[in-house]
Amino acid sequence: MADAVEIIEVSARDGIQNEKKLLSLETKLELIARSVAAGVRRLEVASYVNPKRVPQMADVDALVARLPRGKGVSHIGLVMNERGFERARATGIEEINFVVVSTETFNQRNQGVSIAETLAEWPRIARLAREAGIKAGVTMGATFGCPFEGEVPVEQTVRLAEQIAKESPHELAMADTIGCASPSDIKRKVNAVAKAVPGIPLRCHLHNTRNTGLANAVAAIESGVRRLDASIGGIGGCPFAPAATGNIPTEDLVYMLNRMGIETGLDIDRLIETAHWIGRELEIAPPGMLQRAGTFPPQPNRQPAAAE
Repeated sequence: MADAVEIIEVSARDGIQNEKKLLSLETKLELIARSVAAGVRRLEVASYVNPKRVPQMADVDALVARLPRGKGVSHIGLVMNERGFERARATGIEEINFVVVSTETFNQRNQGVSIAETLAEWPRIARLAREAGIKAGVTMGATFGCPFEGEVPVEQTVRLAEQIAKESPHELAMADTIGCASPSDIKRKVNAVAKAVPGIPLRCHLHNTRNTGLANAVAAIESGVRRLDASIGGIGGCPFAPAATGNIPTEDLVYMLNRMGIETGLDIDRLIETAHWIGRELEIAPPGMLQRAGTFPPQPNRQPAAAE
C-alpha cells in the first residue's frame, strides 16, 4: 500500500455544479480558501463551459482572477474544447483538465460532439498548454459504466487511453462518473490502462452513487493510483447523467486513509467544519458520514455533529 496519497479537492467545481442553490462568488472563494486552509494543494475550481448549461459556473473567469496564487497551491480548470482552453489561459489558471467521455452517447450529451471530434481538439490544446506553461491532464469520463450505453469494455477504455497518451498528458484521470464500479472493476481497468500507457500518472475520480466509492478508492490505491479526487461533504454529481449523486466525501476518505496509516497532509477537523458550513450554504444535508459521526476516538470538548 501507499505511504501517501494526494487528494485533489473538487467541491468548488464538481461538488457544486449540480446543486440547485447558486452560490455567490464570495462563497465559492471561501470554499476554496477553507479547502486550502485544511491542507489541500490541488483543487478543481472551474469549468469553462456554457453557463446556460451549467449556471453554477457562470462566474468562473472572475473567480479565477481573484484566487490567491503561489504557496504551492495549484488550481485546475475543466475544459472541453479549444474555446474553453482559451478562456482558461486568459484567466491564468495553473492546470487544465481536458475531458473526453468514454461512450458516444454520453460524450454527445456532455459535450455536444462525437468522441472523434473531441479527440481531434486534444493535440492542439496539449500543444497550446505546453507553450503557455500550463499543465494539461485528461479525464476519461464514464470509464466504468455509462447511463446510456451500459458497460464499457476494458478494450474500449484502453484504446481511448492510448489515443490520449500520444500527446503526453501530465496525468490521466479515470472517472466513475455515475458511481457504478466495484473494486474488481477498478483493479481490472486501472491495471489495464497502467500497462497500456506506462509513465503517465493515473488519477481516479470516484462517485459514491451506489455506496462503493471508498471501497473503490482502496482498490485504486492497491492498483498503484496515488491521486484521488474527493469533495468536501460528498457533494456533487454530473448534470448530464441521470440520478448522478455525490463524490467521495473528502473527510470520510481522509479518516479511512488515516486509519490505514496513509498520509494525506489534510486537517480532518477543518474538513468536517467545512462540510457543515457548505451544507448550510447550499441548504442541504451533505451525504458524507464523518460530519455526522465524528472521528474516532472521539475528541474531548468537541460537540456532536448535529449540534454544530
